[in-house]
Amino acid sequence: MKAVIVESRGNQNSITMHGPVRQILILACGIFSIVILSASYAQSQSERQRIEAITKPSEDFSKAEKYEARSGGAATVFEFLNVNSFSHPSANMSFERKAQFFVGNGLFRKFWVSSPSSTKSSDGLGPLFNARSCQDCHVKDGRGQPPAPGQKAKSMIFRVSIQPLTDAEMELLKSKRRKSIPDPTYGDQLQNFSVQGVSAETEISISYEETPVELADGEIVNLRRPRYEVDELSYGPLHHDAGLSPRVAPPVIGMGLLEAIAEDDILSWVDSDDQDGDGISGRANIVWSDEYGRLMLGRFGWKGGNPTVAQQSASAFLADIGIATPLYPNPHGDCTEVQLECLTSPHGGETTELPVEINSELMSLVTFYTRNLGVPARRDVQDQQVLEGKRLFYESNCIGCHRPKFVTRRDSIGEEQSFQLIWPYSDLLLHDMGEGLADGSIEGEANGREWRTPPLWGIGLTETVNEHTYFLHDGRARNLLEAILWHGGEAENSKQQVMAMTRAERKALIAFLNSL
Repeated sequence: MKAVIVESRGNQNSITMHGPVRQILILACGIFSIVILSASYAQSQSERQRIEAITKPSEDFSKAEKYEARSGGAATVFEFLNVNSFSHPSANMSFERKAQFFVGNGLFRKFWVSSPSSTKSSDGLGPLFNARSCQDCHVKDGRGQPPAPGQKAKSMIFRVSIQPLTDAEMELLKSKRRKSIPDPTYGDQLQNFSVQGVSAETEISISYEETPVELADGEIVNLRRPRYEVDELSYGPLHHDAGLSPRVAPPVIGMGLLEAIAEDDILSWVDSDDQDGDGISGRANIVWSDEYGRLMLGRFGWKGGNPTVAQQSASAFLADIGIATPLYPNPHGDCTEVQLECLTSPHGGETTELPVEINSELMSLVTFYTRNLGVPARRDVQDQQVLEGKRLFYESNCIGCHRPKFVTRRDSIGEEQSFQLIWPYSDLLLHDMGEGLADGSIEGEANGREWRTPPLWGIGLTETVNEHTYFLHDGRARNLLEAILWHGGEAENSKQQVMAMTRAERKALIAFLNSL
């Protein structure tokens, strides 16, 4: 099969939604704002005022704020810094609940095997897959990276989507029952591994073109733009309209805390029309919850495509490993109708009526584990260079997207996450990041230029845990300064301020980021 060259390109399309939901949706300039109709508790006026006061961004950079070292509130992990820094349970977890956490840890690390197998509890892999375990992608519960030349991608995947071809597909997008339309031949994701007797879908190689960027003080930084070459397509060509979205695995620390933030607290930062005039809008990705059967705020994934930890985990089992879960009981994973050898392969489904390969009890343990991976404590919060970097971060309005802190709900799913002051440095909203980072792929409300603000907690420990410093959704940035310089769109003004800094100021800014 002749190679196909795919380059990222922007896409301005956006999808709106119609129909009754369990929330009131107010349509304003094509963007939905949400009024929550039901809440399990009501905050008092005094409590709301206290929370607003404590979460207000600081204006004093002479010293660290109270509790600033505790990024994850009482769940913050204070342990020796090493390769396991992202793998500890919430610090406020009871001894009894730690047993669940460590069993979940074993399942997160489990290597799945193909069916049929004598180890029935571990079979069901594939038939097409990107990894054999959760840990394969989220190495040490941390950040993935693009493959080196000559290596097969393991902690980086490629999502595929096309424009809707029929009225039925358009309706699926409008109703939000689907976040995107898959390629007719290759499905939602390209899988570069397969079980015996089934052909892997493709192999992808990456090359880079470097472009020098000169900063105000004369320093030159080379930015590398990736170019993806899709070779050996085993089942025929991709659809002519197919867009690829490369994504490295993000760290999985603090996910339960992000899930515990009140939805209306996140939505209060939506500014679709930039009414405050700061150049930053922020949109919510409202997606369908297969877990709850209703529309919810998307919080997880590079474009905020999944609303809960459970759905994020089940989606990864299905697409990345080919494992059927109670939420997605499809034992052939991401196979399509034209991939007959995939569809006829043996699978590890327990029964014909319920073809799951990991049952609800075990899936709950995996979800409990990912929900309770603790956030490491901040370092050097009183260091003068770090405090200066924090001032520059705030005054450059990086906090326009990387919101410093929240207080989580009192009625969170886990007791470890309830009513905690946390410091994720994210608003969990979608932002236009400019053409340079565009992938041309729609995912729910997110268009090809939009990405969910990634949390920054733990970012300074990436090299300690994962032995690399590759950042952004596709790992193109080789360090934090390169990552900043790729920012565009709504972040253009902040980037320009960084470019205008002195070398000492930039070092202070990076020192602050490395302290997170």
